[in-house]
Formats: sequence, structure tokens, C-alpha cells
Amino acid sequence: MKTVCCSILGFGAIGQGVAEVLLMKREYLESIGLEVKVVAVVDSKGATVNPQGVDLTDCLSRKRTSGTVALENITGVEVIRSVDHELVIETTPTNIKTGGAGLQNMLAAFQTGKDVITSNKGPLTLKYRELMETAKASGSNFRFEATVGGSMPVINLANEVLAGNKVISIKGILNGTCNYILTRMLEERASYTDILAESMQLGIAETDPTYDVEGIDTACKLVILANAIFGLDVTFKDVKVTGITKVTPEALEMAYERGYVIKLIGEVSRERIHVAPRLVPINHPLAVGGTLNVASVDTELAGEITVTGKGAGPVETASAILSDLIAIYGNL
Repeated sequence: MKTVCCSILGFGAIGQGVAEVLLMKREYLESIGLEVKVVAVVDSKGATVNPQGVDLTDCLSRKRTSGTVALENITGVEVIRSVDHELVIETTPTNIKTGGAGLQNMLAAFQTGKDVITSNKGPLTLKYRELMETAKASGSNFRFEATVGGSMPVINLANEVLAGNKVISIKGILNGTCNYILTRMLEERASYTDILAESMQLGIAETDPTYDVEGIDTACKLVILANAIFGLDVTFKDVKVTGITKVTPEALEMAYERGYVIKLIGEVSRERIHVAPRLVPINHPLAVGGTLNVASVDTELAGEITVTGKGAGPVETASAILSDLIAIYGNL
């Protein structure tokens, strides 16, 4: 049995989803020879640390009742440097302006020879090359399937399942909030403002939905795909972005009458990185509704491979983190 000691840095929705999935899949992991022992859980107010393994059920309970897991006033970087473990699961909130705590956590992890699995787009959007070089220099594993498409596999699909295929382009819907808004605007013949309010009330849109509706979130995901799959060295500034705020019910209805839906489509290739509302034929694989994400990977040998799935959700995103964990340690 291989024991993997890890920390969970960031205990919001996704961090809690990781804890739930590790509890749920404990027996399965043991059946493939893995014991995953969480030795620290960190949120914005502090941490719970136990070298023998923290009680994840207790952490979840305390987070939900008191709003924090903190028993010690200690940061993520301090946990990385002072607590003996080999894997950092980094799920702090995305910050695409500075990289936030996530960037500091990842660099500290690599500098101390630790592996990193993350759902945090910000650091990869800003400092992809630096992170990869730092990880390589220390011999650390670095995986980030959960940063693009939540539970929908795109990065590992292109780099591993389709290994040997030259990827020509990837295009799709990479933001469930925008997809929900456009779907509901057409269904209800309602304005953008009305459906945005509905999606915020349902918790589908953030209190500040700017990143989603202006196409910024989709652009960040394209940057990660451009660097990780196409070997480019680009940042958010290299993406041409148009959001959905100016799409009208009349435009959606007119398109539908002609056999099309309007979707926020992100597209990346070696020549082009672009986000904008586009016409998609009603019966096309990219014409998914609701909060679903979809990606079409166009390859040299295998042709076009399309995957659809939930692009958000704590447990769904945690499933991608779990698959990365198994990819690193499951064959040992």
C-alpha cells in the first residue's frame, strides 16, 4: 500500500468537494493500493494540521457550522514549508490579476519538491512557463485537468488518451453560466438582464458575474489549453474576447428560426485564440444547453473528438482532481 500525504489549500466549495470525494472513494483508492492521508487543510482564516491525518468529516462539519477549519493561525505557504507531505491540492480562489495565494502556494510547493494538483486557473493563466520550469527543475508532478471544463476531460484527453495525434484545434463552450443564460434567454424570450438575475438567484452566476459574462473565464481556459496542448507561451492579453452581454432575445430567436443557436464559443489553435458569441447549427454537437460544457478536439489522425460534461460543481471538479491524483500515484 502506497501512502500519499497531502494538504488541501483552499476549503471553499471545491476544497470541500475534494474532501467529500476522498471520503467517498477511500475504499476504491485502497483497492488500487493507495492510502491518501490529508495532513493539513487550510482556508483563509488558518489551518487544521495533523501529521497523523486530519479528520475530514470533522473539517467539513466545522467549515459548514463556523465558516472555517482554522485551529492554527498558519498560511498555505507555511504548511508547505513546515509540514511533511508530498502532494499539495491547490483549490484557492482564482485571481487572474496577480495569481493570488495560489501562485505563491504552487511555487513554494515546487521549491520544496512537492507535487501539485490544482483547479486554480489564475496562476496558470499568468505564469504557466515559470510554473512548468520550476516544477521540472524540482522533479515535481504538476497536473491541472480541473482548471478547464470541471469534470469534462480536455487536457488529459488531448495529451494522454490521444497521444501521438497532432491536435489541430479545440473549440467549444467552456463556461456553464454563459451557456445557461443564453439557453434560458431563448426558452423564455427574455432579456439578458432578466435571465442574469435568475441565474444569480439560483447560484449559477456569481454575485459579480463579470468574469463569466464578459468571456474572461473562457479566455483563461483557452490560455491554459494553448500552453498545455499546443506548446505556446501566451497569457490572457493574447486572447481576443467578446462576451454575451450584448446578445438580445431577438437575435437568439432570429438565429433559431434559421436553424441556429447562439453560443459563447472559445477556440484555440496554433494560429488563433478567440472567444465570442457564434452561430452553431441546432443539431451540431456543440449545441448543448443549460449549464453543460462541451469541447471538440480536432486531431490529425483520430478526426474530431467531442466531449460534453459538467464544467462546474464541487464534486464534479473534484473528480478531475481525483483522476490526476490516480494518474500520478496509481501506478506505483
